[in-house]
Amino acid sequence: MQLADLIQRLSTKSIVGLVDREVTGVRYDSRRVTAGNLFVAVKGDVFDGHSFIEQAVDKGAIAVVGEQAALSKRATVIVVPDSREALAQLASTFFGHPSGKLKMIGVTGTNGKSTTAFLIKHLLERANQSTGLIGTIQYEIGERRLPASRTTPESLDLQELLGQCVEAGCRNVVIEVSSHALSQGRSDGIEFAVGVFTNLTRDHLDFHRGMKDYFEAKARLFESLRQSPREDRKAVINVDDPYGQQLVGRFGKDLSIVTYGMGARADFRASDFKVEMNGTSYRLDAKDKSYLVRLPLIGRFNIYNSLAALAAVRAAGLDVRTAVQALAKAPQIPGRLEAVPAKRKFQVFVDYAHTDDALLNVVKTCRDLNPNRLILVFGCGGNRDKTKRPLMGAVADQYADYAFITSDNPRKEDPEAIIREVEAGFNHKNYEKIVDRKEAITRAIAMAQPRDIVLIAGKGHEKYQEFSDHIVPFDDVEIAARALEEHPVEFSEHGS
Repeated sequence: MQLADLIQRLSTKSIVGLVDREVTGVRYDSRRVTAGNLFVAVKGDVFDGHSFIEQAVDKGAIAVVGEQAALSKRATVIVVPDSREALAQLASTFFGHPSGKLKMIGVTGTNGKSTTAFLIKHLLERANQSTGLIGTIQYEIGERRLPASRTTPESLDLQELLGQCVEAGCRNVVIEVSSHALSQGRSDGIEFAVGVFTNLTRDHLDFHRGMKDYFEAKARLFESLRQSPREDRKAVINVDDPYGQQLVGRFGKDLSIVTYGMGARADFRASDFKVEMNGTSYRLDAKDKSYLVRLPLIGRFNIYNSLAALAAVRAAGLDVRTAVQALAKAPQIPGRLEAVPAKRKFQVFVDYAHTDDALLNVVKTCRDLNPNRLILVFGCGGNRDKTKRPLMGAVADQYADYAFITSDNPRKEDPEAIIREVEAGFNHKNYEKIVDRKEAITRAIAMAQPRDIVLIAGKGHEKYQEFSDHIVPFDDVEIAARALEEHPVEFSEHGS
């Protein structure tokens, strides 16, 4: 592609050098630059791409985009007001504006994004519509499954994935859109058809300046939807959530909005729900009709996730009855209240809950199953929002019969210091501290008796544990399964 064509839509301050040049690729990582590339200097949290411009030119970059004049004397220099915004625009142009060839469904919110996205993909594919998925757990492009490096990739990587989805014959793509991605413009340039809001609770306050800033980041998805050229665009919003109500108030005049929830005002409304060990059922009222919904996922929060998915696929053109029938065959979502095969008289679940609200939802769900005891294993990640640590401790203190406070991903923090901050939320002595997560899981399973539930929370689908200077393989499901094999003795009904 010619550089002149590539930068045609950019908002530029100045251009110094030839634009009649062939560009072989776009890069924002100087280490990946090859001959003929355009390098975009982006300011990151740790490194500033402007410091690596000469390295990029040495490796063959013929042009540079950045926010400072006189970036290089050996390449065409394009100065822009915002490098991230430019990167998103360049990426979309270079890969042929792939989102315009797809029905894009964006899902944002604190909790439930992954499950909602998985359910939307499932419902669309049961209707024979090939659908890509980009999110926390993995990226799915046709038959390919790729490990997810982050929930929402950088704009260049995201547009490349969308291009691959077009090539793979996908009609739709469901994407989890994180608040970080929205703040950093990673999803800029995407023509969304449907935007979904799940909820907003305390999280990521290490990144955002407060809940208002966090909410404004989420609202950017709907601002993007408002600006989308698609005439069929729709917003799907949880109206039971107060922040959802704010979104309805802000965008209701400009967007077609479909609401969901358990309140009487919701367009997709759930009532008469029943939560059991093998799934959840409820009555759905939508479009002046009623349906019995059977969902093979456990929990009240999964009612909300399924409502969001049903409303989203209806907004995307699917028939409600067809979607309800397909929901009965929904898959287990990795690491989302995932049952570990135990062959015991007690149950073991692994869940990704890593905020106080998510933990509250999942322990309440376990309580709905009427266990004899709820044994909880959990921790908090290092170098993340510290304010939620005692709050998570308070949830465990109130709802678990016994808790093991352990390590999550300590990162660069002292694991014992993190545990002490979690411990501050406890008022009772129904817990113990075990820094080693494997030991904590093993101990919890060893003490389980008939009709108990062991809940291992925090890491869910993750296959690693991150420390200050290294990352080790670690899978809660695998560790729990191994602990079950190592403790095969079945307790009597009266305990041991």
